[in-house]
Amino acid sequence: VKGYGAIITECEPTLIARETEADKIRRQTGATFLHPYDNELVIAGQGTAAKEMIEDIGYLDVVICPVGGGGLLAGTALSTRQLLPNASVVAAEPLGADDAKRSFYAGRLIPQKAPQTIADGLLTSVGERNFEIIKACVDEIITTTDESIINAMRIIWQYMKVIIEPSSAVPLAMLLEHNLDLVKGKKVGVILTGGNVDIDKLPWMK
Repeated sequence: VKGYGAIITECEPTLIARETEADKIRRQTGATFLHPYDNELVIAGQGTAAKEMIEDIGYLDVVICPVGGGGLLAGTALSTRQLLPNASVVAAEPLGADDAKRSFYAGRLIPQKAPQTIADGLLTSVGERNFEIIKACVDEIITTTDESIINAMRIIWQYMKVIIEPSSAVPLAMLLEHNLDLVKGKKVGVILTGGNVDIDKLPWMK
């Protein structure tokens, strides 16, 4: 990120720390705060990943993506419901940061507390706008372990020669761990979300 000319401000890897630091920068610089997931335009933008996948591939029985704050999942669900109304939308979440699953099945937002997972891009709590869409448009949320996440990262590197971040590996990890009847004999689309990982510290090389 620094190589692209951005100004980096470090803080603790918690939601409160991020929001506090962002508000401090906003007040000091007059910048406009754009929420990274609890925002209609961000949701719409993230929904283009599923839109492009469906337009390229055609019919899918199941579409799977990771969930943290819920921007990608909400956008994915909206795109899938519009283009493939009969397809299932499934979210994958780390077991150590499972507020989305708990909220989904409780029918109310349950904030994330002290999450523990290697998938650091999914540590935040689900946003309010996102949750309303998720409740209406998502079929299921399933968790997976860090061990499975690391294994999925390695498999994608081994077979696709693509380095992905732990958060991106969560959907494949969930599929490999649970061997779901949900996807057997089905045409499945899995969204891989990013490669923000230190290639000198790949977790399966410890």
